[in-house]
Amino acid sequence: MPHPTSSGASRSIPTRHVPALGRTVGAIGLGCMGISWAYSGADTSSDTAGAPILAHALASGIDFFDTSDAYAAGHNERVVGRALAGTDAVIATKAGLIGNDDGGGPVLTRNGTPEHLAQACDSSLRNLGVDTIDLYYLHRVDDQVPIEDSWGALSELVAAGKVRALGLSEVTVEQARVAHSIHPVAAVQSELSLWTRNALGQGTTHDGEPVGNMVEWTGENDAVFVPFSPLGRGFLTGSLDPTALPATDMRLALPRFSGAAAEQNRSIVEVVSAVASRHNSTPAAVALAWVLAQGPHVIPIPGTTDIGHFDANLAALGLSLTEEDLASLEAAPAAVGTRY
Repeated sequence: MPHPTSSGASRSIPTRHVPALGRTVGAIGLGCMGISWAYSGADTSSDTAGAPILAHALASGIDFFDTSDAYAAGHNERVVGRALAGTDAVIATKAGLIGNDDGGGPVLTRNGTPEHLAQACDSSLRNLGVDTIDLYYLHRVDDQVPIEDSWGALSELVAAGKVRALGLSEVTVEQARVAHSIHPVAAVQSELSLWTRNALGQGTTHDGEPVGNMVEWTGENDAVFVPFSPLGRGFLTGSLDPTALPATDMRLALPRFSGAAAEQNRSIVEVVSAVASRHNSTPAAVALAWVLAQGPHVIPIPGTTDIGHFDANLAALGLSLTEEDLASLEAAPAAVGTRY
């Protein structure tokens, strides 16, 4: 069944157009991974664990939700599917990255074979409780499988009516061009924040390949760019204490969150906080407003399970950064430590 052009939510928020789906969605979405996987507070005790934040997001006008079959082995999809059943919200999910947990945090392996992607799609449809997935990403390119094979298999899912539109995650511009020549790329999801600017042509993928300017490429090809971790996995809010994270929180394994690197990275937060003070706002809202300012096709998906944090994020939609603000933020120090 086709989606209407508005979410019917109780609060109206600014929207952005998703050409491949022929509709608009709220200018900020919700990344759902942390509801049941990888971060402190994640809960796999029931398939309704994330209901409060998901319901609050819907009531606030959010209608773009992001999950993956890799997050808690499908549990995250089930949580999202149940909470959004009967709504017209857009649900994006992913395949090609298999998530496990060895007791010390997430362990990820790649599988981009056509056989796996076909099976994964059927599993995601069951988990989400839908007949068609709105937006289906190749979660990571499998270096053992040509991207042409993986993308071709995903395009067959569109032809079969199981998927409406396809996206890529953490790819280079060249990989996106190859995929786009086979089937339209509707969205590219990659990390983008004040401390990770790879997608603006300033860095490499997780595999060490130069990204190119992915924000520019998506804008030129009728695709949306979907930044994950737009708040630096919470660090840019200024309220995160890495030393207080539990042992199972994935951020403890990330170099930017540990020791001297974490201390030096506070200088980035100081810049963001100074801009926030000028607007009587919060670092979270400023950091998100900077991401939104990168283009009218950019739809960030910050994740949180805290309603107060969610509302602070949503305040970014009412924040207009000045040229002086943007210049200050652009001049913020580069992050110390690699992403992973």
